[in-house]
Amino acid sequence: MPGDSIIVQTELPGVSVRRGKVRDVYDLGDEILLVTTDRISAYDVVLPTPIPGKGRMLTQISEFWFGLLAGVTPNHLIEVVRDQAPPGLEAHLDQLRGRTMRCRKSKVVPIEFVVRGYLAGSGWVDYQRTGSVCGVPLPPGLAQCGKLPEPIFTPATKAEEGHDENISFEAACDAVGSEVMTDLRDRSLTLYKRAAEYAAQRGIIIADTKFEWGLCDGEHLLIDEVLTPDSSRFWPADSYAPGRDQESFDKQYVRNYLTGLVKEGKWNKTPPGPALPEEIVRNTAARYREALERLMA
Repeated sequence: MPGDSIIVQTELPGVSVRRGKVRDVYDLGDEILLVTTDRISAYDVVLPTPIPGKGRMLTQISEFWFGLLAGVTPNHLIEVVRDQAPPGLEAHLDQLRGRTMRCRKSKVVPIEFVVRGYLAGSGWVDYQRTGSVCGVPLPPGLAQCGKLPEPIFTPATKAEEGHDENISFEAACDAVGSEVMTDLRDRSLTLYKRAAEYAAQRGIIIADTKFEWGLCDGEHLLIDEVLTPDSSRFWPADSYAPGRDQESFDKQYVRNYLTGLVKEGKWNKTPPGPALPEEIVRNTAARYREALERLMA
């Protein structure tokens, strides 16, 4: 967004912080501040080049979905910080404005709730090898990036570092309880279907996404980011065609550039990541912006 300052890392002295690949999470006691920076990661490596405006756009997209889907399930969002910082943090408003969600603090359910509506990424690789995706059997003859007969739920572990690992529904039940998993699986599928239907009316295919859940005061809340181009595959419907990789509104564009470097022997998918050329940065920002504008239309 024109005029935005680029924020690669925030600093709130005296406040406990945990830094993820993209987010700085501050503990305020009963609340957390979820600050989305302009960092971008790929292949589990944070790249040295930020994407201008990315943090604010992702925050706006999450805020939008939390509002739209509030009737399906409760969530942790209190408000997005814009003109007023939380008490005691007024001096840091410029760092937080527009990219920070004040959220109820919850105990995170240690599972990634992945819903897939299309056969892409690791799902396509798994299907080619086994005829299933994460143990979920599928009909033969499906195409790469083809639409599945029905969305499927494929849980994964939440890794502190490195890749999340796909697990069976039974293994997820063993980890957190079958009643909790069944309820949150069903809610995740409902959220995906509602969101996919909405996005389709605006020219976006949500091929897959991941949800996160937390327990607060005895109630499971939808937490973290939700249905953003960082947590989902967003494809433009007007150029969609099964049987090949798709154009995207997400960071797949960056991954494709990096994959080219790997094939040329110029990078080995380990830190430090390579700097991104100006053209890649500009076009990536434009993809995020178009996804936001289409959803808000």
